[in-house]
Amino acid sequence: MREGQKARGEKTRYDGRWRPAPGKVLPAPPAGVRPVVRFANPLHGMVTWDDLVKGPISISNEEIDDLIILRPASDEEAAGSLGIPTYNFAVVVDDWDMRITHVFRGDEHINNTPWQINIYRALGAPVPAFGHCPIILGDDGLKLSKRRGAVSVTAYQEGGYLPEAMLNYLARLGWSHGDEELFGPQQMVQWFDGTHLAKSPAQWDPAKLAWVNAHYIKQADDARLATLVREQLLRRGLSVAHNDTLVAQCALFKDRCSTTVELADWVQLYHSAPTPSAEERALHVTEAVVPALRSLRDRLSSCDWTKPAIADALKETLAAHGLKMPALAMPLRLLVCGRLQTPSVDAVLSLFAREEALQRLREV
Repeated sequence: MREGQKARGEKTRYDGRWRPAPGKVLPAPPAGVRPVVRFANPLHGMVTWDDLVKGPISISNEEIDDLIILRPASDEEAAGSLGIPTYNFAVVVDDWDMRITHVFRGDEHINNTPWQINIYRALGAPVPAFGHCPIILGDDGLKLSKRRGAVSVTAYQEGGYLPEAMLNYLARLGWSHGDEELFGPQQMVQWFDGTHLAKSPAQWDPAKLAWVNAHYIKQADDARLATLVREQLLRRGLSVAHNDTLVAQCALFKDRCSTTVELADWVQLYHSAPTPSAEERALHVTEAVVPALRSLRDRLSSCDWTKPAIADALKETLAAHGLKMPALAMPLRLLVCGRLQTPSVDAVLSLFAREEALQRLREV
């Protein structure tokens, strides 16, 4: 049947040959074939609904055929089985049973909606309101799919994204509330009413997601971040205690981070000694600054291990050697942290164990 329709240039569809009609003689089913059950779709008229996203949509019943609503059971299932209900039939019964009032789904389901509406009506079931949302595009402008860019929710969790940031970003991806970009779950529930849904495909933007996540990391409780960072470090084989020091380290660095992975990168510098390259050492740890670094090391070995006392030790060293802060801070950061840019160096040092910081300075 299908091949004949193709050969004639017709739309491929079930031609109703086994559909009962007054005075019609039905052909015999093929021998040995278990029949399917089809829904006798109305032959004429329009199926119309006011889509919550797309607006009014009308599709002629003449464009759709008698869809299969029950497939025969397999040989193993045949005994006592009526068969397997198909998607379009099952979802209608399920929605009716669960008293679903609104259906939001991807716009690839628009073509299923006329069949489903006709089945609701045939069953005498209330027809829910439908909203068909456009697809999500990847950052390359093509459809996001499992094979192209889409990953699991757990992958985003492992990648350092907070649940509240994901909810915020996903909600904003296809819906708007004025110019608001950042909102929590309570605001989302309060504001969402099924309107202001995007009619055009949204585009997945990793940079925008990172910006949203950075906002929530800045707002997050430091002890909670410490728990998440500890989990990240455990994945790297580093077992770190969840204590006040770890909490303080997260508080110090979180404003610089878009994910808890980045935050763990910062915290890891306290637990993994850096290995600056020969080029970096030659550039920053010069003969002119080595005496000052040694002098600072001596002062740090005996001063109170607090941020103010470390700041005083830095000032005394700068004054004694006639240096400006950048000249001392850059090589100090490189040797102790393995980085040339950090928050204030006294704050960073104060969260080290004293002996660990001194050990890293003994190399000069």
